[in-house]
Amino acid sequence: MGDQRAPKIGVIGLVELLTLEPHGPDTFVAPVARYPWGGRLFGGQVVAQALRAAAATVDPSRAAHSLHSYFIRPGTIGEPVRFEVERLRDGRSFSTRQVVARQSAGAILNLSVSFQAAEDEADVQVATIPADVPGPDEPGALDWSWGSVLERRAVQHEGGLGYWIRLTDDLPDDPVVQTCALAFASDSAPSRPARALHPHATADLSDRGRFQGASLDHAVWFHRPTDAREWHWYDCRTHGLSGSRGLVTGDVLAADGTHVATIAQQVLIRLHQET
Repeated sequence: MGDQRAPKIGVIGLVELLTLEPHGPDTFVAPVARYPWGGRLFGGQVVAQALRAAAATVDPSRAAHSLHSYFIRPGTIGEPVRFEVERLRDGRSFSTRQVVARQSAGAILNLSVSFQAAEDEADVQVATIPADVPGPDEPGALDWSWGSVLERRAVQHEGGLGYWIRLTDDLPDDPVVQTCALAFASDSAPSRPARALHPHATADLSDRGRFQGASLDHAVWFHRPTDAREWHWYDCRTHGLSGSRGLVTGDVLAADGTHVATIAQQVLIRLHQET
């Protein structure tokens, strides 16, 4: 019954998911969506909503520059999510917030996010899109999209596995919404590069049922403003497997080569035991 109360992603769009209802001081409630894999929430949704809740307590002149989150337990699509924001500090340049996302079973996410006032300082970029990467609509870019709000193209190239990703929702130009949208999309890239290292992995998605997988923690550093409705290249690198955990980091670049964010995620990759 609970699964049927949540509308499918696409029926409910990202803008609606990011529309939070105040429930007391620095407390917000957000709707949920049903995703193609069944009864668990998409971690990127909860991260994006937690970031939106934190931003609602900060002066609009300060933009998020980094977030760090821990996924505590799987969220259910059977009920809304409650976000409790703690104002840790408001300094002259930076504001720090902590957000706990809760459902009836308890906390499902803990997120820390830092905001910074704009500063006119040096702007230097190092990351670039590899020359051998085909564009999202060129041969060699495989359609691994899910739902109807996120398009994803997987590309195997000399440097590893990367993705072209964009959101297809009709998002406003609001920079806070755009940053939250990028946080939403960023959780759709990291798990596969780590899983591909496993001896029981295959070269396609047919091995997904062999593993118990979950995101353990997720971090994003926001470098420059961007439009999440446009294609972005997620250049992902895995750093090995140990103790059923894999670590992936990646640079996020707009199609014009602008380095807009860096991501890092540790994922659980546990082989299902035959009984």
